[in-house]
Amino acid sequence: MAGSSPATRRSRQWSSPDRRSISSLLTENRNSPLSHQDALAAAQAEHDRVREAAIRVYHDYELQEERRRLLEQQQRILEQQKLEEERIRTEERLRAEEERLRALKAKTVPRLPPEPPAPAPVAETNGSTAAAGPTKPASAPAQPEAASGFKPSSFGLQQPASTNGLNGQVNGTSGSKITLPPLSQGFGQPQFPPKGPLSDAPSPFSQPTIPAVPQTNGQPTTTLTKPAIIPDVDRYVEIHQNLKKLRASLLQQSKSSPALKQRMGDMRRELRKNMGQLVGEKGGNRKQSAAIQVLLDEALSGRVSSQLVDPSDFITDKREPVEGALHNEPQLPSLFIYLLNHFAKAVVNQFINECGAQPKTADPIGVLAAMIFSKDVYLWRGKTLIDILMAKLRVVCPVLFGYRGSEKTERGRARLGWKKGPTGWIPEQQHRDRMKGLGAGYAAISLRNFANSKFTNPWPPSKYWTAMAKIVNTPPTEISDTQCIVLRSMIESSEEKFIHFYGNAAVAALRKALLDFPSKATEKTPGVSGLQVLAQVLKRDIGLEL
Repeated sequence: MAGSSPATRRSRQWSSPDRRSISSLLTENRNSPLSHQDALAAAQAEHDRVREAAIRVYHDYELQEERRRLLEQQQRILEQQKLEEERIRTEERLRAEEERLRALKAKTVPRLPPEPPAPAPVAETNGSTAAAGPTKPASAPAQPEAASGFKPSSFGLQQPASTNGLNGQVNGTSGSKITLPPLSQGFGQPQFPPKGPLSDAPSPFSQPTIPAVPQTNGQPTTTLTKPAIIPDVDRYVEIHQNLKKLRASLLQQSKSSPALKQRMGDMRRELRKNMGQLVGEKGGNRKQSAAIQVLLDEALSGRVSSQLVDPSDFITDKREPVEGALHNEPQLPSLFIYLLNHFAKAVVNQFINECGAQPKTADPIGVLAAMIFSKDVYLWRGKTLIDILMAKLRVVCPVLFGYRGSEKTERGRARLGWKKGPTGWIPEQQHRDRMKGLGAGYAAISLRNFANSKFTNPWPPSKYWTAMAKIVNTPPTEISDTQCIVLRSMIESSEEKFIHFYGNAAVAALRKALLDFPSKATEKTPGVSGLQVLAQVLKRDIGLEL
């Protein structure tokens, strides 16, 4: 009702004390002792009621907080229980895997009995049949191997001669199958590289070997030649130092010739740009290859003036003028050698930076390198200048050339090619990636098929065989993780090419590299396990039973 006073509001939770009427308060005995006692009693009752209500609320709050704390503790215990259950399950899985691994290690497959001696193989050469003589003992004087079609091998197997990329065939005609020794036969006597410094150590190549049958345009000739000078590992170090001196000489020349300085820098940048544009598609690198050859042709023609140098400072053998060779002169333009050096450096850098994670990417780089160093116009006195590239590989990956050492010592790491930066040795994973790329790159260069090419293979498959043998012949106590990494990358993605060149002998070599070699290692490192895993991968993917 408008104008009326609001209704008296009473608390819904707490009741107010009784109020006496106004008349009772205005009575004459309002100040009497009895009235005061009644008021005090009423105030005390109200005080007790409020206190009891507050205590009740406080107890309710404590119960709620206790209930919440118990719930949180229960949730924490449940989470810890789940974590412990997951840990136990993981440990059980690991134990089961470890038991399975031990069972596999304990399982052995009996070897086959020795094969009966096979008759002497007969190889057809240029359409005529020639019988191979009986195999001489190791102590007998070395005889020319051209007639039999075999070369000595460090594996303890006979290394087949170059077959121009045809499996088990010579010059494209069907020949006799390769005779393998019994599986129980061990490796050849391992060659022990020196343990001194790299610069003053004798070479693992010091053992004389019989050279392969010389070839002309991919066909073997019947003329026997004298054994060539065996490349010395330390000679590669000398070549590497000579290349550094050549670079300093070109820089000195460029100071007095602005034209040389400008063009030399442009050539170097153009070469690096084209090397960085290589692709994996077949025929996709023609433009880059042509551009690199244009640069080399310009440097070789002398259109850009530079001093002449003796190419014998950058090769491992001594050469005399050869009839029909395009370049028999005693000297070549230093700019040409300089560009070949930068080309080799770019090839090695591509191997390191791109091929560690994906070994297959090394193939187009190896194709280009083999093609450039096999071109007639870039030969000197009829032979390739690929020693420039090998000198760089020798420095960054000595394992490929028979050197070994301990990864736990400073000297051993230096011998293995472990790179040392301004702050010390590079991390282990970075070292492993470098070695993977270099091993795959070496295989991409050496396992090239020149059967249908008019040029001569600059680094034939026999070099691949030799590099693998030098690693596999390492004594068990000196096997390093770096060797295993390089060996695996040499084989991975290249096993079919290897078998294509050497047939059954390649299968025997793979058996020794992937089964016998890791099994004799005294320390089971990740690299050793990687070789054993690769053997299982080859069996699964391509059906290769070793």
